[in-house]
Amino acid sequence: MKALAALLEQADALLSQLQQYRDWDSRSVDKATDIEYTYDSNRIEGNTLTLRETDLVINKGLTIGGKPLVEHLEAINHYEAVELIREMASHDARFSRHDLLTLHALVLRGIDKQYAGRFRDIPVMISGSRHTPPQPWLLEEQMAGYFEFYAQNRQSLHPIVLAAELHERLVTIHPFVDGNGRTARLVMNLILLQHGYPIATIHGDTESRLAYYDTLEQCNLGQDKQPFHGLITEKVIEALQRRLALLQQKE
Repeated sequence: MKALAALLEQADALLSQLQQYRDWDSRSVDKATDIEYTYDSNRIEGNTLTLRETDLVINKGLTIGGKPLVEHLEAINHYEAVELIREMASHDARFSRHDLLTLHALVLRGIDKQYAGRFRDIPVMISGSRHTPPQPWLLEEQMAGYFEFYAQNRQSLHPIVLAAELHERLVTIHPFVDGNGRTARLVMNLILLQHGYPIATIHGDTESRLAYYDTLEQCNLGQDKQPFHGLITEKVIEALQRRLALLQQKE
């Protein structure tokens, strides 16, 4: 992996190129991107719908035989949550506690009525991780610190680093009973969209998932954050390169 500074410089250069195409109507590409992002983000969490099945559930309203109802709900809910972060980004308002809880409520809509859109009141463990999230009585203080970090750094940190930090810090705190990963990735992409970047997707295949979890675990345990920041920056670069390739084909 390149040094983080070099990766950020590469991302900035690609974003400058992308901004030259401001008049391009990106809606059809956005829709395809949002389907793929939904598929991969849910796949990371164990959803077994294929990309094609995810598309059929969202765009055609079909029920996939042999697949549980909850997987259909996860696809529909996540896609609508992506639409919501696009709308939020267009207003360029500060990211707030209300925004976070609204996103989480949408992710778990119809899946977990008790805990959708609210912080947990029970202890949780992260399967396969050495990190133990804070006890529930510490969450209010830790989440206040989370939003204080955002307020203090929203204009000084590089947008990609800010997005990665909000992603990682939310997973480390693990404020929800379920849906922490999907919500954290949505928050990350909200920040990226607010700064003109396309949605960045962490793929759900085994190799990509392991790299994601390994670098995230280092952050959770208070170790080096550079690998995670670098991984997220690489995903942003991939998204930028893909957009530019599509635009150049249309010329």
